[in-house]
Amino acid sequence: MIISAGIALYRHGPGGIEVLLIHPGGPYWAKRDDGAWSVPKGLVDPGEDEFACARREFEEETGFAVQGRGLDLGVFRQPSGKRLRIWAIEGNCDPRQLRSNLFELEWPPQSGRVLKFPEADRAAWFAKREAWTKIVKGQRPALERLYELTT
Repeated sequence: MIISAGIALYRHGPGGIEVLLIHPGGPYWAKRDDGAWSVPKGLVDPGEDEFACARREFEEETGFAVQGRGLDLGVFRQPSGKRLRIWAIEGNCDPRQLRSNLFELEWPPQSGRVLKFPEADRAAWFAKREAWTKIVKGQRPALERLYELTT
């Protein structure tokens, strides 16, 4: 079974809980906004602790290290069949300081040209209503759980 792990970084904003989401980099996502954002996450390596993976992926995709134990929000089945386990951690960071790792992709397809793109091309804080619109559909249940446990 394929398992990914991620962290929903949240903070208390003027209008309530805000969550940090990232937008995927690369040409396939360049023109998508609503329904394209995600919590920082990635595949758990064989034998790797899931929470350790979530922390590693958060740092790789954002450049920010997170501190704290994390509140386990649960495991959520994604439309692809993959399982995604998410922890919530209260914290803060400046999305303008995002520093994401890179991936390689042949672009345009069948061109023989391999280009590098950031895994996340931007990050932003979103209040509840906007986060619901921006996040990929399969992660909405994790947002619901986050708001249940933090408000």
